[in-house]
Amino acid sequence: MFEKRVAVFMGHYGSGKTFTAVNYALELKRRGKKVSVYDLDIVNPYFRTVDAESRLKAAGIDLIVSPFAESNVDLPAMNAKTYKMVEDFSEYAVADIGGDDRGALALGRFRDGLIKEDNYEGFLVLNKFRPETRDVAGALSMIEEIERAGRLPFTGIVNNANLGDETTPEIILEGLEFAEEVGRASGLPVAFSAVRSDLTGGLKEKIKNILAVDPIKYGNW
Repeated sequence: MFEKRVAVFMGHYGSGKTFTAVNYALELKRRGKKVSVYDLDIVNPYFRTVDAESRLKAAGIDLIVSPFAESNVDLPAMNAKTYKMVEDFSEYAVADIGGDDRGALALGRFRDGLIKEDNYEGFLVLNKFRPETRDVAGALSMIEEIERAGRLPFTGIVNNANLGDETTPEIILEGLEFAEEVGRASGLPVAFSAVRSDLTGGLKEKIKNILAVDPIKYGNW
């Protein structure tokens, strides 16, 4: 799951895409990679990678955001530095995309560069326990609308099934079963499961690919 230079995380609000993207970037850094995180979520100014800035900075990871991050300005503005994502082939890039078709519009600006290089993963972050994606039809509809807006195909699914502090191994396995069902319907493979670090031990023999994740505090939450 770490083979491609660019990893793009997309999904509905509340799916955990920002949380997963940040942990993915931190794992890349632990593996000795030069990494930048690109916050391309220009729609939602509340739960964003900018809220994890101190943790990324401490790990030596650059965070590149819209100039309107942490504000209520709703403009399709883009930091010029974001184009480094498709221009600097010496770094690994992790991108967090807005949580609906409108948010995915930002991705369209980088589509040609990503397609030309052909070295990206487009991850659908899926939490079975969110209202928008609690059934296969809802998940397929989301895939279609985001791909249409961003003009970039998904390449895999991330199982991020969780119920916050109430998450159990059984919850994660139930989410994986659902992600595999969505995968069969969409033709997308399940790339990995995001699993809270303290739960990984009992799941390593049951889940092929696991990204161990740690909690990240967002603002005052």
